[in-house]
Amino acid sequence: MTAQKNYVIDCLQYCNWSEEIFRQMREGGVDAVHVTICYHEMFRETVGNIEHWNRLFEKHSDLILHGRTADDIRRAHESGRTAIFFGFQNCAPIEDDIGLVEICHTLGARFMQLSYNNQSLLATGCYETEDPGITRMGRQVIKEMNRVGLVVDMSHSAERSTLEAIEISERPIAITHANPSFWHPALRNKSDDVLKALAQSGGMVGFSLYPHHLKGKSDCTQSEFCDMIAKTADMIGVDHIGIGSDLCQDQPDTVVDWMRVGRWTKSVDYGEGSAANPGFPDMPSWFRDNRDFPNLASGLRDVGFSNEETAKIMGMNWLSFYESSFCPQ
Repeated sequence: MTAQKNYVIDCLQYCNWSEEIFRQMREGGVDAVHVTICYHEMFRETVGNIEHWNRLFEKHSDLILHGRTADDIRRAHESGRTAIFFGFQNCAPIEDDIGLVEICHTLGARFMQLSYNNQSLLATGCYETEDPGITRMGRQVIKEMNRVGLVVDMSHSAERSTLEAIEISERPIAITHANPSFWHPALRNKSDDVLKALAQSGGMVGFSLYPHHLKGKSDCTQSEFCDMIAKTADMIGVDHIGIGSDLCQDQPDTVVDWMRVGRWTKSVDYGEGSAANPGFPDMPSWFRDNRDFPNLASGLRDVGFSNEETAKIMGMNWLSFYESSFCPQ
């Protein structure tokens, strides 16, 4: 009997991409990564970002390939490469045109957040004071995303909007990069109600290693992080959890300014940072880059997860989710 292959999948990174990082992915055994290709970019700007990625796929064809289906993860694994899946952290690329949903999917997008930190045309971001929920356009866009196979991502969205998205969507949604608020009450982290509703609907949450989402921030230990995963698994089950590291490796601080400010304000916005710590925070010492994924697997086993459960969290759950989510209905 042939042994089952296990795959390592990270469902969110936004690095300053380079050959060095791609080689680190291979050293860490990372088979697939969902990469952010848009924060506040409109459609044509996003197409420019896709053009840039096409050049990277051509230049580094021995290390990476463009992922569109779960089978591309298997193909990457067999050929010693990493499959790259595109995602948007905002709905800006579809502008106010629902027809662009299908076009973005055709160009390779597989995840789209309905809002970043602010109110959008579709939903409310987690930094807004009031959350009126999914908008009229948002309901129509969710329906269209379901039809074409573009996953609804509510990582940066507010509570009511997230719960409504779970209810409205006919396909399971994802929170690709966040942690439970019971562990650390960051604005971006998710309530028990959200996590339970997500799991009950068949959705997935990816745990974030971005320090602002961690208890203790950069000083968070591996055992603390893995213990948090264990507590979440006890609450919603091991089949609905994975990793979405939110790794922003080698990015200059001008990039975090763009993430927070975009073009929506002339003022400084520190987001989850502060005037004293305005830039990217230091990563925990045990997870600096993609080479440290084996540390994470070891930590999961140390807190009591079996080898099979560890494999699910490290990628097999995401593989199953990708398998059922990216194709048209």
